[in-house]
Amino acid sequence: MVSWSGHIVPFAVTLLIWFFATGLIAWADNRDRATFTTSLVVAGGVGIAGLIAILISSQSTSTLSVYLAFVGALMVWGWHEVGFLTGAVAGPRREVSDPTLRGFDRFAQASATVIYHEIALALTALTLISLSWNASNQIGATVFVLLFVMRLSTKLNMFVGVPNTSLEILPPHLHYLKTYFGRNRMTVMLALSTLAIAAIAIWFASLAMAAPVGSAAMIGASLLFALCLLGAIEHVFLALPFRDGALWGWALPKRMAAQAKVGGAPSNTQNSIQAEGSTHGL
Repeated sequence: MVSWSGHIVPFAVTLLIWFFATGLIAWADNRDRATFTTSLVVAGGVGIAGLIAILISSQSTSTLSVYLAFVGALMVWGWHEVGFLTGAVAGPRREVSDPTLRGFDRFAQASATVIYHEIALALTALTLISLSWNASNQIGATVFVLLFVMRLSTKLNMFVGVPNTSLEILPPHLHYLKTYFGRNRMTVMLALSTLAIAAIAIWFASLAMAAPVGSAAMIGASLLFALCLLGAIEHVFLALPFRDGALWGWALPKRMAAQAKVGGAPSNTQNSIQAEGSTHGL
Protein backbone atom coordinates (compact mmCIF):
# COMPACT_ATOMS: atom_id res chain seq x y z
CA MET A 1 0.00 0.00 0.00
CA VAL A 2 1.34 3.41 -0.98
CA SER A 3 1.79 5.76 1.96
CA TRP A 4 1.48 9.53 1.61
CA SER A 5 4.04 10.34 4.30
CA GLY A 6 6.27 7.35 3.66
CA HIS A 7 6.33 7.29 -0.16
CA ILE A 8 4.79 10.34 -1.83
CA VAL A 9 6.26 13.08 0.35
CA PRO A 10 9.87 11.73 0.20
CA PHE A 11 9.60 11.47 -3.58
CA ALA A 12 8.28 15.02 -3.87
CA VAL A 13 11.01 16.33 -1.56
CA THR A 14 13.71 14.66 -3.66
CA LEU A 15 12.25 15.97 -6.93
CA LEU A 16 11.95 19.54 -5.69
CA ILE A 17 15.46 19.62 -4.20
CA TRP A 18 16.92 18.11 -7.41
CA PHE A 19 15.18 20.67 -9.60
CA PHE A 20 15.82 23.83 -7.62
CA ALA A 21 19.30 22.91 -6.33
CA THR A 22 20.48 22.12 -9.86
CA GLY A 23 19.12 25.45 -11.06
CA LEU A 24 20.71 27.35 -8.18
CA ILE A 25 24.12 25.78 -8.84
CA ALA A 26 23.79 26.47 -12.58
CA TRP A 27 22.91 30.09 -11.83
CA ALA A 28 25.89 30.55 -9.51
CA ASP A 29 28.36 28.96 -11.93
CA ASN A 30 27.16 30.86 -14.99
CA ARG A 31 27.53 34.31 -13.44
CA ASP A 32 30.53 36.60 -13.95
CA ARG A 33 33.75 34.96 -12.83
CA ALA A 34 34.31 37.81 -10.38
CA THR A 35 31.49 36.32 -8.29
CA PHE A 36 33.05 32.85 -8.06
CA THR A 37 34.99 33.57 -4.87
CA THR A 38 31.78 34.51 -3.11
CA SER A 39 30.03 31.43 -4.52
CA LEU A 40 32.83 29.18 -3.28
CA VAL A 41 32.76 30.70 0.20
CA VAL A 42 28.98 30.33 0.45
CA ALA A 43 29.12 26.79 -0.95
CA GLY A 44 31.88 25.92 1.51
CA GLY A 45 29.73 27.09 4.41
CA VAL A 46 26.79 25.09 3.08
CA GLY A 47 29.00 22.01 2.66
CA ILE A 48 30.35 22.21 6.20
CA ALA A 49 26.81 22.67 7.52
CA GLY A 50 25.78 19.60 5.53
CA LEU A 51 28.61 17.56 7.01
CA ILE A 52 27.59 18.59 10.53
CA ALA A 53 23.98 17.66 9.71
CA ILE A 54 25.08 14.20 8.59
CA LEU A 55 27.14 13.66 11.75
CA ILE A 56 24.33 14.77 14.06
CA SER A 57 21.63 12.78 12.28
CA SER A 58 23.73 9.61 12.01
CA GLN A 59 23.07 8.86 15.68
CA SER A 60 19.29 8.86 15.34
CA THR A 61 16.76 6.84 13.35
CA SER A 62 13.88 9.27 13.62
CA THR A 63 12.12 10.40 10.46
CA LEU A 64 13.46 13.92 10.96
CA SER A 65 17.02 12.58 11.18
CA VAL A 66 16.56 10.68 7.91
CA TYR A 67 15.52 13.86 6.12
CA LEU A 68 18.33 15.80 7.79
CA ALA A 69 20.95 13.26 6.67
CA PHE A 70 19.53 13.26 3.14
CA VAL A 71 19.58 17.04 2.83
CA GLY A 72 23.01 17.19 4.49
CA ALA A 73 24.47 14.84 1.88
CA LEU A 74 23.02 16.96 -0.92
CA MET A 75 24.52 20.08 0.67
CA VAL A 76 27.97 18.46 0.70
CA TRP A 77 27.46 17.31 -2.89
CA GLY A 78 26.43 20.81 -3.93
CA TRP A 79 29.64 22.16 -2.44
CA HIS A 80 31.65 19.85 -4.68
CA GLU A 81 29.54 20.75 -7.70
CA VAL A 82 30.15 24.47 -7.24
CA GLY A 83 33.87 23.79 -6.82
CA PHE A 84 33.96 21.86 -10.09
CA LEU A 85 31.71 24.08 -12.20
CA THR A 86 33.51 27.27 -11.18
CA GLY A 87 36.74 25.57 -12.23
CA ALA A 88 38.25 25.79 -8.73
CA VAL A 89 38.50 22.00 -8.39
CA ALA A 90 38.63 20.38 -11.82
CA GLY A 91 41.95 19.06 -13.10
CA PRO A 92 45.41 20.15 -14.28
CA ARG A 93 44.39 20.12 -17.95
CA ARG A 94 42.14 23.01 -19.00
CA GLU A 95 42.29 23.05 -22.78
CA VAL A 96 40.69 21.23 -25.70
CA SER A 97 41.62 17.64 -26.41
CA ASP A 98 44.28 16.43 -28.80
CA PRO A 99 42.33 14.93 -31.76
CA THR A 100 45.21 12.59 -32.65
CA LEU A 101 45.01 10.59 -29.42
CA ARG A 102 43.26 7.24 -29.15
CA GLY A 103 42.63 4.57 -26.54
CA PHE A 104 44.30 4.91 -23.16
CA ASP A 105 46.15 8.09 -24.11
CA ARG A 106 42.85 9.81 -24.86
CA PHE A 107 41.38 8.49 -21.60
CA ALA A 108 44.38 9.74 -19.62
CA GLN A 109 44.11 13.18 -21.18
CA ALA A 110 40.36 13.34 -20.50
CA SER A 111 40.92 12.19 -16.90
CA ALA A 112 43.38 15.04 -16.38
CA THR A 113 40.54 17.53 -16.90
CA VAL A 114 38.51 16.26 -13.92
CA ILE A 115 40.88 14.23 -11.74
CA TYR A 116 41.03 16.70 -8.83
CA HIS A 117 37.25 16.68 -8.63
CA GLU A 118 37.07 12.90 -8.74
CA ILE A 119 39.68 12.54 -5.99
CA ALA A 120 37.82 15.06 -3.82
CA LEU A 121 34.56 13.17 -4.29
CA ALA A 122 36.17 9.81 -3.55
CA LEU A 123 37.86 11.10 -0.39
CA THR A 124 34.61 12.65 0.81
CA ALA A 125 32.73 9.40 0.14
CA LEU A 126 35.33 7.40 2.08
CA THR A 127 35.18 9.91 4.94
CA LEU A 128 31.40 9.71 5.18
CA ILE A 129 31.50 5.91 5.03
CA SER A 130 34.07 5.73 7.82
CA LEU A 131 32.19 8.22 10.01
CA SER A 132 28.90 6.35 9.65
CA TRP A 133 30.25 2.79 9.58
CA ASN A 134 28.59 1.74 12.85
CA ALA A 135 26.01 4.53 12.96
CA SER A 136 22.31 3.79 13.19
CA ASN A 137 21.50 6.21 10.36
CA GLN A 138 23.65 5.78 7.26
CA ILE A 139 21.44 7.66 4.79
CA GLY A 140 23.91 10.54 4.40
CA ALA A 141 26.81 8.35 3.34
CA THR A 142 24.56 6.20 1.13
CA VAL A 143 23.18 9.24 -0.70
CA PHE A 144 26.62 10.67 -1.37
CA VAL A 145 28.02 7.35 -2.61
CA LEU A 146 25.04 6.87 -4.93
CA LEU A 147 25.49 10.36 -6.36
CA PHE A 148 29.19 9.69 -6.85
CA VAL A 149 28.61 6.40 -8.65
CA MET A 150 25.86 7.80 -10.89
CA ARG A 151 27.90 10.89 -11.77
CA LEU A 152 30.94 8.73 -12.58
CA SER A 153 28.74 6.57 -14.80
CA THR A 154 27.54 9.68 -16.63
CA LYS A 155 31.07 10.95 -17.22
CA LEU A 156 32.31 7.60 -18.51
CA ASN A 157 29.35 7.26 -20.84
CA MET A 158 29.88 10.74 -22.27
CA PHE A 159 33.56 9.95 -22.79
CA VAL A 160 32.67 6.78 -24.70
CA GLY A 161 29.90 8.55 -26.58
CA VAL A 162 26.14 9.04 -26.17
CA PRO A 163 23.41 10.07 -28.63
CA ASN A 164 22.71 13.36 -26.83
CA THR A 165 25.43 15.60 -25.37
CA SER A 166 23.33 18.70 -24.76
CA LEU A 167 24.84 20.59 -21.83
CA GLU A 168 23.42 24.08 -22.07
CA ILE A 169 23.93 24.70 -18.36
CA LEU A 170 27.66 23.97 -18.60
CA PRO A 171 29.48 27.26 -17.84
CA PRO A 172 31.29 28.84 -20.82
CA HIS A 173 34.71 28.51 -19.15
CA LEU A 174 34.29 24.71 -19.14
CA HIS A 175 33.23 24.30 -22.77
CA TYR A 176 36.57 22.68 -23.55
CA LEU A 177 35.27 19.59 -21.73
CA LYS A 178 32.94 18.91 -24.66
CA THR A 179 35.92 18.13 -26.88
CA TYR A 180 36.56 15.05 -24.74
CA PHE A 181 33.15 13.55 -25.42
CA GLY A 182 32.94 10.54 -27.68
CA ARG A 183 31.04 10.64 -30.95
CA ASN A 184 27.25 10.67 -30.84
CA ARG A 185 26.08 7.07 -30.71
CA MET A 186 24.09 4.60 -28.66
CA THR A 187 26.25 2.11 -26.78
CA VAL A 188 25.75 -1.04 -24.78
CA MET A 189 27.47 0.72 -21.90
CA LEU A 190 24.79 3.40 -21.70
CA ALA A 191 22.01 0.82 -21.87
CA LEU A 192 23.55 -1.32 -19.14
CA SER A 193 24.29 1.70 -16.95
CA THR A 194 20.68 2.87 -17.18
CA LEU A 195 19.33 -0.60 -16.44
CA ALA A 196 21.68 -1.03 -13.48
CA ILE A 197 20.61 2.25 -11.87
CA ALA A 198 16.95 1.45 -12.58
CA ALA A 199 17.42 -1.95 -10.93
CA ILE A 200 18.85 -0.30 -7.82
CA ALA A 201 15.87 2.07 -7.80
CA ILE A 202 13.49 -0.89 -7.97
CA TRP A 203 15.33 -2.56 -5.08
CA PHE A 204 14.96 0.55 -2.92
CA ALA A 205 11.29 0.73 -3.94
CA SER A 206 10.77 -2.84 -2.72
CA LEU A 207 12.41 -1.95 0.60
CA ALA A 208 10.16 1.08 0.92
CA MET A 209 7.03 -0.98 0.22
CA ALA A 210 8.06 -3.67 2.72
CA ALA A 211 8.94 -1.29 5.57
CA PRO A 212 6.44 -0.40 8.32
CA VAL A 213 4.12 2.41 7.26
CA GLY A 214 5.46 5.85 8.20
CA SER A 215 8.71 4.45 9.59
CA ALA A 216 12.14 5.99 9.13
CA ALA A 217 13.11 2.91 7.12
CA MET A 218 10.25 3.53 4.69
CA ILE A 219 11.12 7.20 4.27
CA GLY A 220 14.83 6.48 3.84
CA ALA A 221 14.23 3.82 1.20
CA SER A 222 11.75 6.09 -0.61
CA LEU A 223 14.28 8.93 -0.71
CA LEU A 224 16.94 6.61 -2.12
CA PHE A 225 14.45 5.20 -4.64
CA ALA A 226 13.60 8.70 -5.88
CA LEU A 227 17.28 9.62 -6.11
CA CYS A 228 18.13 6.53 -8.18
CA LEU A 229 15.05 7.01 -10.36
CA LEU A 230 16.19 10.54 -11.19
CA GLY A 231 19.66 9.17 -11.92
CA ALA A 232 18.18 6.62 -14.33
CA ILE A 233 16.10 9.34 -16.01
CA GLU A 234 19.19 11.52 -16.44
CA HIS A 235 20.88 8.57 -18.16
CA VAL A 236 17.83 8.20 -20.43
CA PHE A 237 18.21 11.90 -21.31
CA LEU A 238 21.64 11.04 -22.70
CA ALA A 239 19.91 8.87 -25.30
CA LEU A 240 17.10 11.29 -26.18
CA PRO A 241 17.07 14.74 -27.85
CA PHE A 242 16.62 16.44 -24.47
CA ARG A 243 17.80 20.01 -23.79
CA ASP A 244 18.70 20.69 -20.18
CA GLY A 245 18.04 24.36 -20.90
CA ALA A 246 14.37 23.42 -21.24
CA LEU A 247 14.29 22.66 -17.51
CA TRP A 248 16.84 25.09 -16.15
CA GLY A 249 16.71 27.96 -18.62
CA TRP A 250 15.22 30.07 -15.82
CA ALA A 251 18.57 29.82 -14.04
CA LEU A 252 20.43 31.21 -17.07
CA PRO A 253 18.42 34.31 -18.01
CA LYS A 254 21.31 36.29 -19.51
CA ARG A 255 22.62 33.45 -21.68
CA MET A 256 19.17 32.37 -22.87
CA ALA A 257 18.25 35.97 -23.72
CA ALA A 258 21.53 36.43 -25.60
CA GLN A 259 20.86 33.29 -27.66
CA ALA A 260 17.41 34.56 -28.57
CA LYS A 261 18.75 37.94 -29.72
CA VAL A 262 21.42 36.56 -32.05
CA GLY A 263 19.32 33.73 -33.40
CA GLY A 264 21.13 30.96 -31.58
CA ALA A 265 24.71 31.91 -32.47
CA PRO A 266 26.11 30.85 -29.10
CA SER A 267 24.53 27.44 -29.57
CA ASN A 268 26.17 27.12 -32.97
CA THR A 269 29.50 27.92 -31.39
CA GLN A 270 28.93 25.28 -28.78
CA ASN A 271 27.95 22.81 -31.47
CA SER A 272 31.21 23.46 -33.34
CA ILE A 273 33.19 22.74 -30.19
CA GLN A 274 31.10 19.64 -29.57
CA ALA A 275 31.60 18.48 -33.16
CA GLU A 276 35.36 18.79 -32.75
CA GLY A 277 35.22 16.52 -29.73
CA SER A 278 32.81 14.11 -31.42
CA THR A 279 35.38 13.22 -34.06
CA HIS A 280 37.60 11.55 -31.47
CA GLY A 281 37.21 7.80 -31.51
CA LEU A 282 38.10 5.31 -28.80
